Amino acid sequence: MEETMVIIVGAGPAGLATSACLNRLSIPNIVLEREDCYASLWKKRSYDRLKLHLAKQFCHLPYMDSPPNAPTYDAEKWQIVVKNMATTDNVIETEVYTSRFLVAASGENSQGTIPDIDGLDSYGGECIHSNQYENGRKFRGKDVLVVGCGNSGMEIAYDLWNSGANTSIVVLNPVHVLTKEMVKMAMIMLQYLPRKAVDKITVAISKLEYGKLSKYGIQRPKKGPFHLKETSGRSPVNDVGTISKIKSEEIKVLPGMKSIRDKDIVFTNGIFATGYKSTVRNWRKGSYESFNEKGMPRKSFPYHWKGRNGIYNVGFSRRGLQGISSDAQNIANDIYSNTTVALGFNN
Repeated sequence: MEETMVIIVGAGPAGLATSACLNRLSIPNIVLEREDCYASLWKKRSYDRLKLHLAKQFCHLPYMDSPPNAPTYDAEKWQIVVKNMATTDNVIETEVYTSRFLVAASGENSQGTIPDIDGLDSYGGECIHSNQYENGRKFRGKDVLVVGCGNSGMEIAYDLWNSGANTSIVVLNPVHVLTKEMVKMAMIMLQYLPRKAVDKITVAISKLEYGKLSKYGIQRPKKGPFHLKETSGRSPVNDVGTISKIKSEEIKVLPGMKSIRDKDIVFTNGIFATGYKSTVRNWRKGSYESFNEKGMPRKSFPYHWKGRNGIYNVGFSRRGLQGISSDAQNIANDIYSNTTVALGFNN
């Protein structure tokens, strides 16, 4: 059994950022990851053309120094039982870790979701989630249906068209469509203006740029793009060129689908860009008081990052890398305050 001060579950940007902040404050921590690499969402579940959609000043993570040595503290402990998948001879070993603090950094986008659609199980074509999509080369000349019109769905539809696939997209929900320049401008304005004002300005500019998208089967939400991002986690679409192809009917837009029947919807391949969900309740056994039924913190922003009895949450603020950066620093500073008090230090 190995004992440490903090256990972080998840070696994505959230976990690595928190570990870096803790290391900076000389607080011992261990990062546990179920995959065979760090940042697995980027390395193993992203398509080839994926890039950050936001300006770089909104996507940086905190510093990362080498982890220092630190003492062991007597306090109430968390216990984590894990399977070491990297052992030799294909023997899976079980390891047990204990810590005073636990950081849930497995993220809000841990597992891809596909909605329950009548007829999907018996459909003869290939159906995959967007996290399995790499590029459109193997779909050249084929009929492909993309289900979902968020950032992944819109960009994958464009990539498929660019690769020579006969591409259609199902628009499941109203969505804001912006350019990356509009998003950058809005995020700068959010530092100085109320969100409501920024939403109004951004929507007005989007209407000037794209016109009435409802003519092409795309509805705008009634709430503003950054209101929706903050309250529901739904990001506006950063258009990479998909809208021009939709307007020229080179990419076809279909309404929402309730069922799949060979006579109703004909396609040889389906790609579901229908989002992700948190899996924290899959591995966090016992009391779920810190997380709701969707695996998200019960406390709302900006108090979401701290639970009870030494548990913290990073990467669940629905604010991307900027939110992760803030969470990681808050958590590291809070743990530092608790450990210095426990050791009798006063700064």
